Amino acid sequence: MGDDVPAYPSGPELPGPLVGADWLARRLGRPGLVVLDASVGAHRGSERRIPGARAFDIDGALSDHSGPLPHTMPGAGRFTEELRSLGVNDSDTVVVHDAAGIYSSARAWWMLRAMGFDRVAVLDGGLPAWADAGLPLESARPASAPAPAPGDFTARPRPGMFVGAEEVAAALADPAAMVLDARARERFTGTVAEPRPGLRAGHMPGAVNLPFGELQRAGRMRPADELRAVFAALAGERERLVVSCGSGVTACVLALGAELAGYRGQAVYDGSWSEWGLPSRRPVVTGADGSPPAP
Repeated sequence: MGDDVPAYPSGPELPGPLVGADWLARRLGRPGLVVLDASVGAHRGSERRIPGARAFDIDGALSDHSGPLPHTMPGAGRFTEELRSLGVNDSDTVVVHDAAGIYSSARAWWMLRAMGFDRVAVLDGGLPAWADAGLPLESARPASAPAPAPGDFTARPRPGMFVGAEEVAAALADPAAMVLDARARERFTGTVAEPRPGLRAGHMPGAVNLPFGELQRAGRMRPADELRAVFAALAGERERLVVSCGSGVTACVLALGAELAGYRGQAVYDGSWSEWGLPSRRPVVTGADGSPPAP
């Protein structure tokens, strides 16, 4: 067999970075199609799942736990090992979803793309949309589900899709770039305390607030023309968007929205406010206009 011939059947072609429940339902069970559940936190406790879905554990093995920050990207070797254990092949098509709608599934989508895998899409509306459509569900803990056969997935990291604090600082000073913060407005303005202990309240000077929920309607992504209008009103023709949030999860919803709106080359700040908000010399401001806090 030649090197250019995949060892496994190729999965179905994707229409884009987002697919609907009907698209997935028509193809569920086909060779080469893998469904991954990227739910985090309390949403991981769902009792029902899309048949055959496999757990993409962002809270666990698919984050780097060697440092103090939550939900940071694991190395290529670890990522390869975990995706192979999930039975993912380089020739597969992957659909990721979560039990909240579109929350952490976008993080899994971005992680896979950052590791060089493009045959991946987010299920629009996630598990709630699937259930609302009356599509089949199974127990999240089936009694006799066999482990998938190991896959041949190999991570091929793409530089620049995840960035650190220094790159963010450079973007804040660059007129051709914009930093967008996906946190709720109260957290961005600093009018409420951060949910993670020890973090300062407020935002980066020069960052612009775009709460991730504003890109959705009833748990699904807004149409592309509406997304284009949202991003154009904030970012205009800027060449580079850097997105941030609390721990690098919902920032990826902004990355997905920007992709659907036609932007390219965006980056996710992996440490997000869990890093920038720590006590340090990194500047923090409060208020909707970024004005410094009152003395």
